[in-house]
Amino acid sequence: MSWKTSKTMLNSSDSLSLKSQRIFEAVADPSRRRILRLVADQEMSIAAIAKEFSIGRTAVNKHLRVLQEAGLVRNRRVGRETRYRLQPEPLQKIESWLAFFEPYWTDKLRALAKFVESDEV
Repeated sequence: MSWKTSKTMLNSSDSLSLKSQRIFEAVADPSRRRILRLVADQEMSIAAIAKEFSIGRTAVNKHLRVLQEAGLVRNRRVGRETRYRLQPEPLQKIESWLAFFEPYWTDKLRALAKFVESDEV
């Protein structure tokens, strides 16, 4: 498959919708990725999440807002606090988009492994 054919397939299948762009932007930040890991298996309050960071609750709240706008977390009120939990479905959108590129980096990784394991190093 040529690069031109690959590019056409990529553009026709998904040229990254605004929603997908928001997801990529949200997971680009290391703090937000860490928050996603924290809330993957349990609901957590802002206070509980903030305890895991050296940043304040206000900063954590801003990160949670970005994640929520991307659809990556949902929240629910429990008494006076808001608890957050991972919404994994949007991640499937970017997973399928990234899957298109997998053959490219898989081939490069195989070539690198072959080079490193060869006696010519």
